[in-house]
Amino acid sequence: MQQQRRVALITGATGGIGAATAIAFAKTGQYDLALHYDNASPEKRDTLRSQIEALAPAPDPDTGAPISGQPRVEFYQADMSDFASVRKLHEDVTDTFHKVDVLFNNAGSTLGHQGVKSLADVPLEVFESAWRVNTGSAILLTQLCLPEMEAQGWGRVVFDSSVAALTGGSVGPHYASSKSGLHGFVHWLAGSVARKGITVNAVAPALITGTGMMGEADGEAAKRMAERIPVGRTGRPEEIADTVLWMVNTAYVTNKIITVDGGMYPC
Repeated sequence: MQQQRRVALITGATGGIGAATAIAFAKTGQYDLALHYDNASPEKRDTLRSQIEALAPAPDPDTGAPISGQPRVEFYQADMSDFASVRKLHEDVTDTFHKVDVLFNNAGSTLGHQGVKSLADVPLEVFESAWRVNTGSAILLTQLCLPEMEAQGWGRVVFDSSVAALTGGSVGPHYASSKSGLHGFVHWLAGSVARKGITVNAVAPALITGTGMMGEADGEAAKRMAERIPVGRTGRPEEIADTVLWMVNTAYVTNKIITVDGGMYPC
């Protein structure tokens, strides 16, 4: 008897890490996908859908029956700076899928402020906006998804943080502080739900090319970045996706912040 697929909600799913994670989940044949986007074009969404469909497990060559079946893939638009929009996102997803088993809070933004050198260059309003987008929306979405996870005795919550939360980073204080706020929440929530079959973790990447934040670095820029990293290269979105999938598959890992940074930092 074919096992029913779980439902994975991925925010920021059309970005580099989000798209790679959606593809990684689709390859397993075990998940239907609720994919959030903010302003991705129809063409970008169609491309991701085609990649998912092409890489999902194929039908049995003898019977033609799906081995795991094509995953259901639905896209949902929401502005993560607007809590009413986040609530509507959850409502729309659960109207379609009835529940969320795996939540990957991946959406985030620098709000156009990068390479900040002075605290005076970041108005307090930017701090508030960064918290709303990077921290508050993820906490709210977790709060909305958690009751069904608790009711069924199984759930996975993963946050996409940053090594900036541990080191300060190079983007700016608004970004670092909003990401560090996630870490305290992970530690509190993980302890609260650990005996309910729910794990709560975060992945903290650094210098991942092919993302909106880093872009497709090449030439001298890529070389300079690689020289900072012990493994001698920058990371790839697929490596973050593999880490997220490992966290979801491993029931004995919870309350952890896992850095994926090529060995740059010892934590």
